[in-house]
Amino acid sequence: MIKIQELGHVVLYVTNLEKVSRFYRETLGFREIANDFPLAAFSSSRTHHELLLIEIGGQPKEASHKASPGLYHIGFKVGNSKKELKKIYQELQKKGVPIVGTADHSVTNSIYVLDPDGNELELYVDVSDDWKKDPKSVMKLARPLDLELE
Repeated sequence: MIKIQELGHVVLYVTNLEKVSRFYRETLGFREIANDFPLAAFSSSRTHHELLLIEIGGQPKEASHKASPGLYHIGFKVGNSKKELKKIYQELQKKGVPIVGTADHSVTNSIYVLDPDGNELELYVDVSDDWKKDPKSVMKLARPLDLELE
């Protein structure tokens, strides 16, 4: 039997390498390690690369919350506290990043945003390590998370 050791990387086809690279680099702070058209690679330094973009042209996909088979979102840890997440929320608002939701998942608090091509991203902070004792705690139903009024 094969045993997956960790999630290595995500590869996205993009409409415009320059535009989408700028978003991941300047808005999300991903470290760009290579950019040689039609490819750009990014790393958080955890591994050789976590994100690879390949330009194919076309049009961004239309944002839709209708469930369908395929990739729903990609999650990125962005901090260790709700206070950090609130600052990130405010920064995303200032930059005009489309925010499509927020959620309290018990072990994480999350903001859901769209990249320039309409791919949904979850930006999250860990707020509990209950999952270490009870792995099923990650399956609790999401509760509303209001980062505006706190």
